Amino acid sequence: MGDIQVGVDDGRVLDVWASGPPTGIPLVFHHGTPGAKPVLRAFERAAHERGIRLITHSRPGYGSSTRHEGRRVVDVVADTAAILDDLGVERCLIGGWSGGGPHAMACAARLDHAAGTLVIAGLAPFEADGLEWLNGMGEDNVVEFGGAAKGADELRQYLEQVGGHLRYAEAADIFEQLSSLLPDVDRAVLTGEFAEDLVTHVRESLRTGVDGWLDDDLAFVSPWGFDLDEITTPLMLWQGSDDLMVPFAHGQWLGAHLPGAVAHLEAGQGHLSIAIGSIDRMLDELIASFS
Repeated sequence: MGDIQVGVDDGRVLDVWASGPPTGIPLVFHHGTPGAKPVLRAFERAAHERGIRLITHSRPGYGSSTRHEGRRVVDVVADTAAILDDLGVERCLIGGWSGGGPHAMACAARLDHAAGTLVIAGLAPFEADGLEWLNGMGEDNVVEFGGAAKGADELRQYLEQVGGHLRYAEAADIFEQLSSLLPDVDRAVLTGEFAEDLVTHVRESLRTGVDGWLDDDLAFVSPWGFDLDEITTPLMLWQGSDDLMVPFAHGQWLGAHLPGAVAHLEAGQGHLSIAIGSIDRMLDELIASFS
């Protein structure tokens, strides 16, 4: 089906990508931060091999999706419902990686269509009791989220500086751009198609500026607008011990606080390696929850 433009009630437009068999099991996947549609080609291939109809969209402010200034994490639920209603989908699976994790959890809690959810290296709530939220993050993320906690003006100054470089990055530049966030296990997988896809997604996300990135970060360090204990459908959580983007402690905290979650806390895996190396296991487990 490819690119679709979906309008929402407040007049905004969402940039949507849908692929795979029209009658397949629908999976709505929420991208990372910064990020945009479509998903990684490796993930798309694995989904199509399993007969999955894959749906993703650029969150407001990214790519061609209209900005929604001041949005909360929970606001993704209404946008996702509008997309599913436009596509005629009544029931679906949900997934999210990194910054898409909180948005996937919001859908698990509040989206009537959701039957099961996959969270890959997703952030925990900023106010999580007993969690030192920034501990274990690489230097770039400490600076970024430290700026977010101080407000939009300081954060925008930082993101404009970083985004100016990332907007034109080549695959060969990605090691330098993400150096403080890449353990050896992630460096090892950041090659070829995967590196090209990551650069393409970042470029698309920043094509019209840093508004989407800024609004994501501000939403992460603010109240999300829902409670984790609202989640009653199956949820699968995957987190690597060597992750420098979303620290292992976030996965451990979520594993202990998400009701009934199946937590895969993988030793020796990073933020990228767990996503690219465990796709098959993740999708097989997720599909099994669609009954």
